[in-house]
Amino acid sequence: MSGTLIVICGPTASGKTKLALQVAKHFSAEIISADSRQVYKELKIGSAPPTDAELNEVKHHFIASRHLDDDYNAGAFEKDVLTLLDELFRKKKFAVLVGGSGLYIDAVCNGFDKVPSSFPEIRKALQDLYDGEGIQQLRAKLKVLDPDFYTKVDLNNPQRLMRALEVCMGTGKPYSTMREGKKNKRAFRIIKTGMDVKRDLLYKRIDGRVDEMMKAGLLQEAEELISKKHLNALQTVGYKELFDYLEGKTTLETAVDLIKQNSRRYAKRQLTWFRRDKEITWFAPDDLSGIIHFIESNS
Repeated sequence: MSGTLIVICGPTASGKTKLALQVAKHFSAEIISADSRQVYKELKIGSAPPTDAELNEVKHHFIASRHLDDDYNAGAFEKDVLTLLDELFRKKKFAVLVGGSGLYIDAVCNGFDKVPSSFPEIRKALQDLYDGEGIQQLRAKLKVLDPDFYTKVDLNNPQRLMRALEVCMGTGKPYSTMREGKKNKRAFRIIKTGMDVKRDLLYKRIDGRVDEMMKAGLLQEAEELISKKHLNALQTVGYKELFDYLEGKTTLETAVDLIKQNSRRYAKRQLTWFRRDKEITWFAPDDLSGIIHFIESNS
């Protein structure tokens, strides 16, 4: 084994960023962000990236490293991170992978099974369906064609829904059957930790974070980005609600309430995703000594 990858995962607003900094400093490690939105330069507020001060404390990777128009996904992230880790482990014993995007973390730790690359005609038909009738039609179709994947996918992410449907319709087989769950062997050790926060406290943190984002200028950021609202990274909590307000479909108060409500729902889906991984050991975010002892005992 060439090194140890410390994974710190958990739902939004659970304290991952602060803990990752503490752990990285203790083990003289660099931090890799596993967040599907923090990678974009334009999402300076809505993706809740580390502050400039935090970025200066420890070297970070995959923060504001791509533009919204770039076609970036979990497969590309896997390839890029493995290349980076090969470089990092030549000079350091540890690296920290932190984030709430379960698909990105799984990509690095386990890899992906091979599925057909694309069916362009089917993809166009699905895009037309989405543009004409909305995301609900994609959800309904996936529930019929692949009920197993329907329970696992982010139902608010049209690109992932269309990708699964594209494979289902193109092969005649459920997308989930092509994700066999076989792990690719990695040349490094992996230690997974998760942030265990009581629900009431987590929801309070989420509400507080949304209020802080609004004060920091999230509405203005959404206004600047509304011309790109069709992009995958903006079909997410925090932006779609404000786009509705900016288009006169709702009030600002309702939009902010919906951001809080949808953020709580997103946190529940994140926890559901992570809880299925029995390799994750859960800790309270402030249990730094316990986490460090666990990592040292298993590395």
